[in-house]
Amino acid sequence: MSGSDSPFLSVLRGETSSPPPIWLMRQAGRYLPEYREVRKTVPSFLDLCLTPKLAAEVTLQPLRRFAFDASIVFSDILIVPYALGQPVAFVEGEGPKLDPIRDAAGLDRLVATKAPSKLSPVYETVERVVAGLPDDVPLIGFSGAPWTVATYMVEGAGSKDQARARALGYQDPALFQALIDTIVETSVTYLLGQVEAGCRALQIFDSWSGSLPEDGFAQWCIAPTKEIVARVRAEVPDIPIIGFPRGAGPSAVRYAEETGIDAIGCDTSLPVSWIREALQPMGPVQGNLDPVLLVAGGPALDARVGQILETLGDRPFVFNLGHGILPETPIENVERLLRLVKGDGAS
Repeated sequence: MSGSDSPFLSVLRGETSSPPPIWLMRQAGRYLPEYREVRKTVPSFLDLCLTPKLAAEVTLQPLRRFAFDASIVFSDILIVPYALGQPVAFVEGEGPKLDPIRDAAGLDRLVATKAPSKLSPVYETVERVVAGLPDDVPLIGFSGAPWTVATYMVEGAGSKDQARARALGYQDPALFQALIDTIVETSVTYLLGQVEAGCRALQIFDSWSGSLPEDGFAQWCIAPTKEIVARVRAEVPDIPIIGFPRGAGPSAVRYAEETGIDAIGCDTSLPVSWIREALQPMGPVQGNLDPVLLVAGGPALDARVGQILETLGDRPFVFNLGHGILPETPIENVERLLRLVKGDGAS
């Protein structure tokens, strides 16, 4: 089967597939016992991301269990700050820790010229994964959107409200724009490198887009993403790009209209009826099952999956979660989800 026969890629081109294709954000991860075994063999999460043989293995693990229609390279959005020379560590039980950038001196410490070589392990991972995938299961490459990546770079960690990054954007917009521009440059390089290595679709994760007011959303979410999309398209015109502005709410309409993306990822908070009325007329949509419901399972899962399929399934639609799969998700619930979406024979 050729790549053109992939249901996932067909939907991203604007076709309707019945049943819809399905993959899950963070489908390679801690809910799988085989992932946990591999994770034990390396000192840190970052080491796992940067060891191509192991990163390729964990990328392929969910495809051996489940009939997903796409794979996504195992990596992290903070690979870009790492590639720029910002110290990044993933602390067990605490999450990512970075040396924060809050002034011009911090920005000057970033070294974009070293990024390509520091990103090369991810490209090798892509090559290894593509060699192990069937032709009809494309590999998705990804990056974090500049706003979301910048929040970690400024905060020095994850945060509930991204207040330091927002404040820097208000107080020193020139400095914050320079940081955003640096992230854009490296993200374009990173995404193009993943395509060259074999990825056949891309996703841009803007996990914290919902923390901005509308003017900030336009300046820090839409504009940088639009630039990335345009520059990637200038080199690889046919690559489909999914944008995921998590938490954007009604601003998702403007995001879909202005960024140039092919499809939009929808978080759990968006009503499926609104997605159908406001977003699907503009192009394919992806989402938006609550990851907690996938943990809970049972009749509530069945009912919600049915509602999503009934509302969105007769137009271009990729079934996914509204955010990443949770570590405590029972494997049998993922199997149940596949059967609900694809039919009783799927797993």
